Amino acid sequence: MRIVYMGTPEFAVPALEILEANDFRPTAVVTAPDRPRGRGRKVRPSAVKRAAQELGIETILQPESVKDPDFALEVQALEPDIIVVVAFKILPPAVYEAARLGAFNLHGSLLPRYRGAAPIHHAVLNGDRRTGVTTFFLKQKVDTGDMILQREMSIGPDDTTGDVHDRMMTVGAEAVLDTVRMIERGEVPSIPQDDSLATPAPKVFRSDAEIDWSASSESVHNRIRGMSPIPGAYTYHGGHVLKPLRSLRRPGLGAPGTVLAAEAELIVACGEGAVELVEVQLEGRRRMTAAELLRGYAIDRGERLGEKAS
Repeated sequence: MRIVYMGTPEFAVPALEILEANDFRPTAVVTAPDRPRGRGRKVRPSAVKRAAQELGIETILQPESVKDPDFALEVQALEPDIIVVVAFKILPPAVYEAARLGAFNLHGSLLPRYRGAAPIHHAVLNGDRRTGVTTFFLKQKVDTGDMILQREMSIGPDDTTGDVHDRMMTVGAEAVLDTVRMIERGEVPSIPQDDSLATPAPKVFRSDAEIDWSASSESVHNRIRGMSPIPGAYTYHGGHVLKPLRSLRRPGLGAPGTVLAAEAELIVACGEGAVELVEVQLEGRRRMTAAELLRGYAIDRGERLGEKAS
């Protein structure tokens, strides 16, 4: 079984490792070119490249563009039976049609819900209590191919996007392994998606992340956890940007954005109810608990968050 594995970030590493551990060693791995990453912007390999090297996989392709005809020829020369795609780029037909038994993608939602680049973000932002993963055969229109299998998982009421992402890596890896096994046995289903049930999940940006304190505490809480850790929901305290990274819903009454407590706890009024800011990051500083922040930074009861300094 000749498998070509394509992926780049940490999310794609567990699936690569589980294939290796279950005797489905990829013939080749395709990942992004080495880029400046992290603090210091040193040129580093992707998480998937590092994992592939640790596993001893010798053939690693790093195309600058997946649309380059030479890349398609390289993949075709590998004569893959299966192409597995986890958190990689949108592939042209000339690439994914090279797989004799099919090319499939792992998507972080229960398709056709949340088609797009940020399915986990949108599930948490919308306050969903269930999500999951879907494997599906690639076709030219993104995230629309016939489904193979789905695995459900829960979202806790205070889970952040980061929490769900980390659990989903394991669920997704198991789904990838099961999908490869099904394809190998020739017992793979191919279930068309119901386009009428499709919902979008476009990429989220910092411009989407400012907190509207006039919204309900449920909405504010979901925005905080849905944008955590990246890009990070934010608000203003005087001339400073404050990023709440974890929160809890609390009872409370006051003008939206008003600080109701700022001693052991940092509680802020919303349009309806309040939220406690549990973990925060002040611009230029590390993330910390609200209690740690308040020991070295002055926020007073009665102040208003969300107002820029004039």
